Amino acid sequence: MFTVMIAKLLRLLPNQAKKTPMISLQKVKMKKDMVVETSVQPTTISLYYPLEAGQKKLPVYLNFHGGAFIMHEKEMDDPYCRYLANQAECVVVNIDYVKAPEYPFPKPIEQSYDIFQWIKSRADELNIDAEKMMVGGQSSGGNIAAALCLYLEEKGENQPLLQVLSCPMLDFATPYSDKPEPDKWRARYPQVAHFLNMCYVPDKGQAENPLASPVRAEVSSRLASALFLIAEYDAFRPEAESYSEKLKASGVNVQEELFRDCKHAFTHLGPKEKAEEAWKLVAWKIKATAESHGN
Repeated sequence: MFTVMIAKLLRLLPNQAKKTPMISLQKVKMKKDMVVETSVQPTTISLYYPLEAGQKKLPVYLNFHGGAFIMHEKEMDDPYCRYLANQAECVVVNIDYVKAPEYPFPKPIEQSYDIFQWIKSRADELNIDAEKMMVGGQSSGGNIAAALCLYLEEKGENQPLLQVLSCPMLDFATPYSDKPEPDKWRARYPQVAHFLNMCYVPDKGQAENPLASPVRAEVSSRLASALFLIAEYDAFRPEAESYSEKLKASGVNVQEELFRDCKHAFTHLGPKEKAEEAWKLVAWKIKATAESHGN
């Protein structure tokens, strides 16, 4: 009960990332809100269709927003979903996944898996190409995207074509106080991060579970190709680099980009030029990946 109360208080704090978007709002052909029945709970998703696209059936990119697993909602990524839809000529699915501590690990992963399957099963209705599905997210959303790929592999199911992991949090097993936090206040008071972690992985042994901490996973070459966006001054930089190297060593196609003089969540908080560069790269990667897999 205590953790739920604190989480609800944290959710009342203003979301700076939503207040000052790094990309100007673009028009799209259509933004379609839908509710998907999942094994966790009914889930709201938004589908963004690009203004112009050549092919009939469109590639699709599932987006998972950030928020330390306990905060924020999908609307914070509305400008970026619009941008990606238009620039990558794909349908972007923005997912309002469940939050901890009410829905701890592995609920968001199970929910995301259900949505992934739901989208595939309705490809014709949604005008998407089920063979060209991609996933990605920022911070906690990057964790969920990576975990979804591992979960699909665990089940012996087809991978997305691409996973985009932006400043991903991939290691619950290492105490936050042992991570290279550049912010002096967060470094001095790691209890805040420890509280956030406790909300998502409250039970003994969960932090070491590979679906919670992908850096602990045994990976195979069958996993989705990956694009890593890593900030130079980010407490999560070592785990992102570690997972990137792990995927490379297993034979996965990996592109890793280090953004100098940037901090965690720079894609949403700036500097603006670096954020624009990052979103341009993500759009290019989605489009190039879809095109490389033919019609």
